[in-house]
Amino acid sequence: MPTQKPISLNSYNATTFFFFFISVLANVGQVTSKSTIEPCSNSDSCNAMVGYTLYTDLKVSEVATLFQIDPIALLTANAIDISYADVENHILPSQLFLKIPISCSCVDGIRKSVATRYKTRPSDTLSTIADSIYSGLVSSDQLREANSISDPSVLDVGQTLVVPLPCTCFNGTDNSLPAIYLSYVVKPVDSLAGIATRYSTTITDLMTVNAMGSTSIKAGDILAVPLPACASSFPKYASDFGLIVPNGSYAITGSHCVQCSCGPGNLNLYCMPASLAVSCSSMQCKNSNLMLGNVTMQQGTGGCNVTTCTYDGYINGTIWTTLSTSLQPRCPGAQQFPPLIAPPSSVARDSVFAPSPSPLSDGSPGTTIPKSSVVPASGSLPGLPPASGPSASASSDACSLVNPFTSFPAAFVLFLFVKFMLPISL
Repeated sequence: MPTQKPISLNSYNATTFFFFFISVLANVGQVTSKSTIEPCSNSDSCNAMVGYTLYTDLKVSEVATLFQIDPIALLTANAIDISYADVENHILPSQLFLKIPISCSCVDGIRKSVATRYKTRPSDTLSTIADSIYSGLVSSDQLREANSISDPSVLDVGQTLVVPLPCTCFNGTDNSLPAIYLSYVVKPVDSLAGIATRYSTTITDLMTVNAMGSTSIKAGDILAVPLPACASSFPKYASDFGLIVPNGSYAITGSHCVQCSCGPGNLNLYCMPASLAVSCSSMQCKNSNLMLGNVTMQQGTGGCNVTTCTYDGYINGTIWTTLSTSLQPRCPGAQQFPPLIAPPSSVARDSVFAPSPSPLSDGSPGTTIPKSSVVPASGSLPGLPPASGPSASASSDACSLVNPFTSFPAAFVLFLFVKFMLPISL
């Protein structure tokens, strides 16, 4: 029998190092994306948003189904005109960016949204559901953990999965002013300065909120972006308690009977009867002939007497209103509304990565502004506690340390192997 040549120690080391470098090459470019984490210790929830890019053409109702939200809420959150016929079946174009309103809960000590459910289809995998269908808002590992899936390669068709979406509350404030937080998935073309400009915030604020050590961000990172907002002061027993509307958008409440808007010009919530209102409870203020949203003014020598019929929440199926009178130095002007846009049918090439359909200026083609003869109420914002920043967050810098070899070109790694390892085996 031929004598088997023993493997020398040097040959063994060379083989070991060969497989080590092969494993390094296999992992080049794989970097774990960061996401802002907000610890919590109670069961309360808040209004939040996630930024979503359509992976294909979808009807408004289909997008709403993906997130289990009201189609009208989806449209108003993006200042899309809901008066168009059959608007819920309007087809939205692939790559359109939308802000999706969600409820942010406290689950196992971490803020997240767990109200979204997805029913699997024959071609689905956890990766395609996470990366494509939900636009990187969730990872395949998070789906696997949230649904206790032992074998990710086996998904039953029609299986219902919990989709844990990232979200933050931070007391509904940013720098002591009302804010709603958008979970934004960083795109390859993004920079922190660009995101700050786009959402009317500062680089410093974004870094503080996301506990970042530098301005470095990577595609796939999920940033918590504070959006200036108008906060309500409804009583806790109102079904829409805590309603907060981002500046430049609308919200439908009161069983589709009331439409509230925020801005432009100030952060005072303004509510009026919704265009969809059909069978609603009375929206007239008691002891007056004023309807919800109506304002009367009387100029006097001491100033302007302003009487307002305001919305005070939806309680036990009833629209509550409050009649208030104030003396102001001068009479206010006409109420300004956030410009509405027509339901989008295409995405411009240079706006594929835009944050949302941009409202056009007043009077521009395609812009619709709600018609109203009422004028706004005046007054300061309700007192709110200061924002509390996240106490736990994986920074972008730490992200790059997950795999330090990712900064090495593959060719350089091969060069090291040839230069140092091959002579050992000779």
